[in-house]
Amino acid sequence: MNSLWFSLLFSFLPLLASSYSSSDISQLFEAWSEKHGKVYATEEEKLQRLKVFEDNYDFVQKHNMGNSSYALSLNAFADLTHHEFKASRLGLSASSVNNLGRGNLTIPRFVGEIPASIDWRKKGAVTKVKDQGSCGACWSFSATGAIEGINKIVTGPLVSLSEQELIDCDKSYNSGCQGGLMDYAFQFVIDNDGIDTEEDYPYKGRQVSCNKNKLKRHVVTIDGYVDVPPFNEEVLLQAVATQPVSVGICGSERAFQLYSKGIFTGPCSTSLDHAVLIVGYASENGKDYWIVKNSWGTSWGMDGYMHMIRNTGNSKGVCGINMLASYPKKRHPNPPTPPSPGPTKCDLLTYCGEGETCCCSFSFLGICFSWKCCELDSAVCCKDKRHCCPQDYPVCDTNRNTCLRRASNVSTNIVTMNGKDSSRRSGSWSSLLEAWML
Repeated sequence: MNSLWFSLLFSFLPLLASSYSSSDISQLFEAWSEKHGKVYATEEEKLQRLKVFEDNYDFVQKHNMGNSSYALSLNAFADLTHHEFKASRLGLSASSVNNLGRGNLTIPRFVGEIPASIDWRKKGAVTKVKDQGSCGACWSFSATGAIEGINKIVTGPLVSLSEQELIDCDKSYNSGCQGGLMDYAFQFVIDNDGIDTEEDYPYKGRQVSCNKNKLKRHVVTIDGYVDVPPFNEEVLLQAVATQPVSVGICGSERAFQLYSKGIFTGPCSTSLDHAVLIVGYASENGKDYWIVKNSWGTSWGMDGYMHMIRNTGNSKGVCGINMLASYPKKRHPNPPTPPSPGPTKCDLLTYCGEGETCCCSFSFLGICFSWKCCELDSAVCCKDKRHCCPQDYPVCDTNRNTCLRRASNVSTNIVTMNGKDSSRRSGSWSSLLEAWML
């Protein structure tokens, strides 16, 4: 099928969903799969996904036939059940929200008259829409988005910052892909005296060992953070008029999964489970709304954005958007950017890349004649000369292809990266990270 046909089909998918007959679902699914690059391992899996797709099709069709201020579509998540979607695309830590002592509550003071609308994208204070993938680290994307915004406002340049650094290194209270909170991320950046760029410490979609060299690159700093008093939309409006603001919401509703365009009005719970960034506000046809940047890629919503209704009279706000808002403070310029540490030197003639570890693959009489590069920073090279382990899991168990925290068979001494499995895997040089992270 040609690209023009694809463009016409998916540009008007909310309208087509109300007119397609059930006999066309299979053809629609094939076109959708090709557009989104979906390939399934078996025919059985494909048939199961087609069944899920048809169920989502029915949900989209029913919604779009009603009188709603927003439309749904068969977006990139249309082959996921609602349960699968919730399990992979959220990440605001509910238990941490309940235990969070918000000691930085401050009422923002906007100087002058609050504008009727504002869009920080138009002021160059918002980076491109990012995609957290199946890593539940929405909190890190919300936090970096807020820091990117205030850094642009105060210093001038728009710099995309590293979510991966927060996921790998912020372990005091946050839990990487298992969830976290923006306030804790702000505090981490403060305590670390800054954060690295996305370009230098790029996103991997999974948690790996903290790269200590990258951790030392303090490219952008903040001076503190402010918690917006909850249940007060007027105060939140003042904050957004000043800079982009991190917020918690309930993002687990099915309509949220398949949102396409328009002003989202719910219904949705106020049990916070997702983090986003408010980058502005405006009004349309008498309806006031927030401009919300998500971290689910550009195939979701309006190129990655959503309009969420405001001024509903509910102090919690739609999906609880007024309940957990915060933003970083910045008054001082950033420090000079430190130079990159460069490649790792193995011997006079051999080097590994920055952040990699030199491991000897062949030696004779104590002299190494051949080196291999382990893709981990400050890793432990295993004696089999084929594998390596991260520094926080330094014991090589090559018989079981695992990396252990301690040399013991006691299960309590075998710690995993996510705290759930019984071991970490090691891997070969060529695919080390992929192997031990699975």
